Amino acid sequence: MNFVFKNALRRQPVLSVLLGCMVSAGALAAPNDPATLAQIRDSAMRSDWAYERLSDLTDLVGPRLSGSAGAAAAVEQVAAAMRKLGATVTLQPVKVPHWVRGAETAELVDYAGRPAGITQRVVLTALGGSGATPAAGLTARVLVVHDVDDLKAHAAEVPGAIVLFDAAFDQEMADRGMAGQAYGRGSSLRFNGPKTAAAMGAAAALVRSVGGADFRLPHTGQTGLVDGARIPAGAVTAEDAMLVARLSARGPLSMHLTLTPQILPDADSYNVIADLPGTDKADEIVIVSGHLDSWDLATGANDDGTGVAGAMGAIETLKKLNLHPRRTIRMIAWMNEENGTRGGKAYFAANKDALDKQFAGIESDSGGGRPWGVMSSVAPGVVKYFAPLQAALAPVGAGVLTRRDEVGEADLSLLESAGVPVFAPQVDNHAYFNYHHTPADTLDKVDPVNLKRHVAVMASMAWYLANMEQTIGRSAVPTE
Repeated sequence: MNFVFKNALRRQPVLSVLLGCMVSAGALAAPNDPATLAQIRDSAMRSDWAYERLSDLTDLVGPRLSGSAGAAAAVEQVAAAMRKLGATVTLQPVKVPHWVRGAETAELVDYAGRPAGITQRVVLTALGGSGATPAAGLTARVLVVHDVDDLKAHAAEVPGAIVLFDAAFDQEMADRGMAGQAYGRGSSLRFNGPKTAAAMGAAAALVRSVGGADFRLPHTGQTGLVDGARIPAGAVTAEDAMLVARLSARGPLSMHLTLTPQILPDADSYNVIADLPGTDKADEIVIVSGHLDSWDLATGANDDGTGVAGAMGAIETLKKLNLHPRRTIRMIAWMNEENGTRGGKAYFAANKDALDKQFAGIESDSGGGRPWGVMSSVAPGVVKYFAPLQAALAPVGAGVLTRRDEVGEADLSLLESAGVPVFAPQVDNHAYFNYHHTPADTLDKVDPVNLKRHVAVMASMAWYLANMEQTIGRSAVPTE
């Protein structure tokens, strides 16, 4: 809105009221008309509100691992911001894991050709769910393998060894639009490798960091380790993994490893739920969401501060425009996506007997890259109904709609499996795994303009779904 027009409205309060009534009346009469969708898109593109909330979350709160003081502060901060908007806020209780990282050091203390008195530091970080070494650490020979099958082929060498899974992240795959698939391959090994090594008698397990940008940054993440077989587990940088592999090719080598994390009793936490109530279909819910927790190495700006800020921004955009959806739009800041998905499980448990009222779910958890459009798990025959939404988002370069049998957003996975259609912004994430789960996932990595586009996509999508006349089902996921 230009300055002259804004001042004219200040001088003409009656005109202001009439315009507000026209917006509200129009929203109720033809809510998914092109003019309203354009208004939502353009308002989001003019606003810095979501970036300011992301700055609050990352700069004022910082890391937000489940069970931490940061996670608790983030719950209060987001709830307060949504109350200030006038949304109906509920804190849904969730019991979450409470894992605390301790000392984490490693050095190569013996290897073929080592000059007298020389050791080499290995840069690493503990993985979620890791067990602990003794306080003084442990020294053991290192066994380098590439995957679980390779580990099993060397079963006789595993007992008592520090196993290193040396599998490179496929950045070329990520650069060509398949970052999620590249990460999926690496994260599966990170999750299952240490668990398998523990069952085979390894003293500890290390993985090559799952991510790009080889700047000697360790990438943390969750493992599948369980009580009774919880060995020390860590992620080493790509550079250090390659060094260990090269030295291993020369002959036997040994590492001194210290990892002293603790697993504390489950902690009390919350999903933050903020509703923009619907009108004639208020009992039907459209979720717009991101996860509030982050790993503890950095401030979780991309993972998943942008998702939370984008979801909050969707509500703020609609409130600012005085638009009233037919269905209730429910912003959820999920707790504990990173190491347990307890927030998503708690929400599903609370709503599993009325899933017909969960009309659709949106989750953003792929970082703050430029959005190209929307991914969805609606049934194939439903895709045509989204042409007006695609047209509205085309001016900001986000008009693509990609249908999948399963979108696979973690916090909505149980709802999706039960038949609720799920949506997510489709973003450029070729560089996302450069910073993901590292100390470098900070506010400066988020482009403010891309975050505006993100809000435009999420607000437009939430509004469109909340006002659709059509019933949208989800195709069944094919079974083997």
